[in-house]
Amino acid sequence: MFLCHELIKIESAKVMFIDTHAHIYSDEFTEDLTSMLENAFQQGVTDIYMPNIDSSSVDRMLEIQEKHGGCHAMIGLHPCYVKENCREELKIMESHLALQKFCGIGEIGIDLYWDTTFAKEQEEVFRYQISMAREAGLPFVIHSRESLDLTIQVVTDMQDGRLSGIFHCFNGTPEQAGRIIDAGFLMGIGGVITYKNAGVDKVVAQLPLESLVLETDAPYLSPVPHRGKRNECAYLRIIAGKLAEIKETDITQIASITTFNAKKFFHLRQNHTYENHTNK
Repeated sequence: MFLCHELIKIESAKVMFIDTHAHIYSDEFTEDLTSMLENAFQQGVTDIYMPNIDSSSVDRMLEIQEKHGGCHAMIGLHPCYVKENCREELKIMESHLALQKFCGIGEIGIDLYWDTTFAKEQEEVFRYQISMAREAGLPFVIHSRESLDLTIQVVTDMQDGRLSGIFHCFNGTPEQAGRIIDAGFLMGIGGVITYKNAGVDKVVAQLPLESLVLETDAPYLSPVPHRGKRNECAYLRIIAGKLAEIKETDITQIASITTFNAKKFFHLRQNHTYENHTNK
């Protein structure tokens, strides 16, 4: 529930951000979702993109999209939820996609960190959902924990000029970033950039802003000084500030370029304002 009159304050400051990845439908936000969103808006966050997990998260996500302007739903099966029933889950995703307009396919990909039991199925489901995105003309968001080389190879193999995606929570090498850029994909930069020993800041310093978008992954991966606590969309400004420091520029430029990248990626109207996003 964002208030339109607050838009004037943000526009006058020329600083507007887009959170390209936040799980605000999770239980961690059950009690204070509205106030959390209002706080985010006051910090300049104009739009929040929600990647889906599995069939159990769809209804809550769509409810938030309906009630809170500027919150946008994706559809997809997260790799950590690829189990024995993955075929049935994919059918559910496809049925939703046939009935409801979504802004993208996600969160999809491969996760070899937690459990490799369904590693083969994860890759198959990943490829299948990329094909879903291509057929629907939608961008997609990629989860690549302990699988960055593999996921890069998959999208490179499948790239036919019609695919566009974001490598969520990018933490790779400059060489891997180069392969991502060559494939025409973007990289999502979040709270890990503020972690002293993560090393992501050193890699990001070498990357063009034109290939980056901002994300929180709320409620996870809170930036310093909130590390270890619940992450929130308002903290996107902290991430942007750290990126500005790394790039030796001001936060206004970071906001301008990353917001442009996100709008282009999600096909968001360039004249978008919250005047069109009051509660329904």
